[in-house]
Amino acid sequence: MPATVTFVVPCYKLAHLLPECVNSILSQTYADFEILIMDDCSPDSTAEVARSFTDKRVKYIRNETNLGHLRNYNKGILMAEGEYIWLISADDRLRNPRALETYVQFLKSHPKVGYVFSSGMFLQNGQETSLIVDSWWGPRDIVFKGHDFFVRLYRGDANIVCPSCLVRKDCYATVSMFPLDMPHAADRYLWSLWALTYDVAYFAEPMVDYRIHDLNIMKTLRRSRIVTTDMLAWQSRMREKAEEAGHSQLASTWLSNVSNLYVYALLSDRFQLSPHCMNFDEFEESLNQHTRSAGEKKNLRARVYAGFADGCYERGDFAETLQFYRKALREVSFMPNIWAKYTLLRLGKLGITFRRAARDLRPLLTRRPRTSSTPPA
Repeated sequence: MPATVTFVVPCYKLAHLLPECVNSILSQTYADFEILIMDDCSPDSTAEVARSFTDKRVKYIRNETNLGHLRNYNKGILMAEGEYIWLISADDRLRNPRALETYVQFLKSHPKVGYVFSSGMFLQNGQETSLIVDSWWGPRDIVFKGHDFFVRLYRGDANIVCPSCLVRKDCYATVSMFPLDMPHAADRYLWSLWALTYDVAYFAEPMVDYRIHDLNIMKTLRRSRIVTTDMLAWQSRMREKAEEAGHSQLASTWLSNVSNLYVYALLSDRFQLSPHCMNFDEFEESLNQHTRSAGEKKNLRARVYAGFADGCYERGDFAETLQFYRKALREVSFMPNIWAKYTLLRLGKLGITFRRAARDLRPLLTRRPRTSSTPPA
């Protein structure tokens, strides 16, 4: 009989951490599972460590060539016998021995739920450090209607910790596997796409530890421009999927999210803030790729120029600020807020003082009380 659950454990140069991950699975109270250790041609002792496990549920697969993390994930998923699949990297671990039992019982009793996930904890130097704040979707377990969850994920209300997810194999088989052209945002793409077909369940209790270390794949990717290009691609593809599903109202969210991504990338290039950078020639090329009309392009360009000007203003580069406010207004003249900022800056020190006072006053007018949904410290 095939196992009910398949753990796909991708591993590359993580032999020293693999036992902790595998043992956290073997200690689960629910025992009907298999573990596929997917060795992507590791140059370390992964093979010896993997073969040291005597439990017959542990299976070791070594790729003939290095596939890269997404192809390795997909290979493991295609090999999985289980009805449910848990993808957890060799550097992470389960922190609750009843996690699998809880998840499986829930999915068996909720056939409309495609996947279940939980909040997670950071793990550094072998010790839990803190809650992963953007994995926190509230203090109570909840089932989200799929389309509602899609909207919240798309708007950036919170995120999902990948190793916390147990997914029906049907999600991969009938909706999508990992897209190979999105090395950073492929998981986010799947969570969003699946939510347009299935409901989604969340457990507030952290079920996993997500390890922070120098060999972490996401940490490596975040040091590159891939983050920006992938997030732009995710936004555009999900915009199309949302419209197909009747969520045309998300167009304004797309405009806001994408303009924020561009602004941060351009400011990063100008002020060396992060590797997620983009120059203005690259920005124009990207605009051609992600916009649908000349009017949409002008509107987005105006928002990005205005946001870039705001960033320059905060860093005291007032000449650049004036230049890009003017550029924004040439693209779209009806922008009262930008006209006001531009006019104040033209007034010199008096205008700068007035704008600073208005900015300091704004939080006092919009302050909201803390609620019980605030993540624990």
